[in-house]
Amino acid sequence: MNQDFLNKLFLKARSHYNWKKKDIDEQILKDLYELVKNCPTSANSEPMRIIFLKSKESKERIKSHLSEGNVEKTMTAPIVAIIAYDSKFYDHLPKLFPHNPGMKKVLSNPPAKAETTAFRNSTLQGGYFMLAARALGLDVGPMSGFDNTGVDKEFFPDGRFKSNFLCNLGYGDETKLLNRLPRFEFSEVCKIL
Repeated sequence: MNQDFLNKLFLKARSHYNWKKKDIDEQILKDLYELVKNCPTSANSEPMRIIFLKSKESKERIKSHLSEGNVEKTMTAPIVAIIAYDSKFYDHLPKLFPHNPGMKKVLSNPPAKAETTAFRNSTLQGGYFMLAARALGLDVGPMSGFDNTGVDKEFFPDGRFKSNFLCNLGYGDETKLLNRLPRFEFSEVCKIL
């Protein structure tokens, strides 16, 4: 196993909150999506939707919806990604899961099942998103400290898409990292039955 790659993705990777003033080329964002789209989701449903906020104007639109402690780190990040999900993802299943036309009905009823599937799988895709960003040399700063309702009203006014979490992207300032916080040991949180 390549130790450098494991370090980059997991062992030495950190959540970043301070950013170098270095732009992210749009091609990296396209490459990032190309990696993420190939990762598994339930019935290949791919419910995640992403809005990349790059301009100062677009970031100003989200500023009032951020928790106070998340404002500076978000406004200074080169990119703020809104990781959202399509609440009617199942409309695309005939294209994405063509060998089983009945899957649209299975995953759209009842509505609570569709909502759970969309949220769970967009979260899964969000995890892939962060790992893919790290693999491409970016640093990430995921956040849940924001007003989902306000963000949804601002960026998804028709109500079909719903925000899941935010993820700042950029090149982190290594000089401002905190020491790594404690983690559970295997025996504290895992069982083999």
